[in-house]
Amino acid sequence: MPMTLPMRSVQTAPKTAPKTESATFMSGGPALADEAGEPAAARALFGERLPLARRFAEILTTRAIERGLLGPREAERVWERHLVNCAVLADLLPAGARVVDVGSGAGLPGLVLAIRRADLRVDLVESLRRRTDFLDEAVTELGLTDAVRVVRGRAEDRSVVDEVGAADWVTARAVAPIDRLVRWCLPLLRPGGHLLAMKGRSAAEELAQHTETIRRAGGRDARVVRCEVPDAGEPLLVVSVKQGGSRDKKGSP
Repeated sequence: MPMTLPMRSVQTAPKTAPKTESATFMSGGPALADEAGEPAAARALFGERLPLARRFAEILTTRAIERGLLGPREAERVWERHLVNCAVLADLLPAGARVVDVGSGAGLPGLVLAIRRADLRVDLVESLRRRTDFLDEAVTELGLTDAVRVVRGRAEDRSVVDEVGAADWVTARAVAPIDRLVRWCLPLLRPGGHLLAMKGRSAAEELAQHTETIRRAGGRDARVVRCEVPDAGEPLLVVSVKQGGSRDKKGSP
C-alpha cells in the first residue's frame, strides 16, 4: 500500500520567507544493500517493483545515454541521482492521484513515479520527438501502457491543456525557474491541485525571489518540502505550489 508522508513544519518562517516542511521516507526497517549494486534505499523504496526499476535503470544507462537524453557520466550514478531521487517524490502523492509530468525528458520523475506506484496515472508531457519516441518505447517495454501516457507538446500549448488539464498534481524536474513553471503548469491543474517542482539547494531562495509572480499566476500556499531518504545522500527539495483557482487580474503574467 503506498504511503503518503505526513508533513510537519520544521521552522517558523518570517513573512518574507517561504515555508519549509519536512518529510522522511520510512521503510519499516533497515534497508539492505542489493546484489545488483543499487543503493540500500532502493529496495525499501521500490519494494516488489524493484525488478521493474532495475529494468528502467538498464534502459537509462544504455539507450537514454546513446540517444543523448542523459550524459555519459550519469551511468555510474543513475540510482542515486535519478531513480532514488525521483522515487522519493511519490510519498507526497495520495493514492490514485493523476499526475502530469512536464518536460519529462527521459521519464524523470514521471516514469519513476509510475514504476514505484501502481495506483498512479501519469501523463508524460514532452515536446521533442526523439524524447517522446524514447518514452513510448520505455513505457511499452516496462508494461506500463495502462498507467502511463506520452503526450507530445509543450505545457503551454492549448492542445496539451485540453488533453491533460484538470490534473491533481503536476511534477517538473530541472525544467525551468519557478516563475516560468507556475505560468506553464498551474493552468494544467484543477483548483486545489498542486505543482511539485524538484529543486536543488537554492529552492528556498528561488521561491522567495518569485513569491509575487507565483501569487499573480494564481499560486497559493507556496512552500519548500524537504524529503529525506536514509543513506541516500542529500535530501530532495521540492517547491510545492497550490492552484488557487484564478490568476490575479492586475499584472498577471
